[in-house]
Amino acid sequence: MKDWYLLYCKRSEQERAVINLDRQGVECYYPQVTVQKIVRGKRVENYEPLFPNYMFVYFDPEDISYTTIRSTRGVADFIRQGAKPQTVQPDLIYGLMMNEDSAEHQSKLSSLPMPGESLKLEQGQFKGLEAIYQEPDGEKRSFMLINLLGKPVKVSVQNEDIVKK
Repeated sequence: MKDWYLLYCKRSEQERAVINLDRQGVECYYPQVTVQKIVRGKRVENYEPLFPNYMFVYFDPEDISYTTIRSTRGVADFIRQGAKPQTVQPDLIYGLMMNEDSAEHQSKLSSLPMPGESLKLEQGQFKGLEAIYQEPDGEKRSFMLINLLGKPVKVSVQNEDIVKK
């Protein structure tokens, strides 16, 4: 009987694993999101895995062995509970598939302010201060320009602390 399982892939080899597993007749799914990043000073949209290095696979262990899947190029191993690979509830997978298609979900994950945009910080140590967005600082933080003692100071804050004016 077919079930969904969770695989751990080698670093940045999810695409390779998908190609090789498809050749073996294994259905693969790894959710991706659109993110905006600054690359060489320009804002670009890229697709990135929602769960880096993890992939869901759907197969029947009586037709294809666990060892065959685990030995596929790009795959590191199954996520296990004890000695057996852990199955994943199909509702979770189908929910992720529906969310991935949702435009609203995409826009929440990729809504970075434009450089120079005025913002207000609503949480954290700079709560209540007005700031000017500068650039992203990693995936969860951003650089802001705030006024402290009459001088503009560049600080790094959590993205969830920002509110657009």
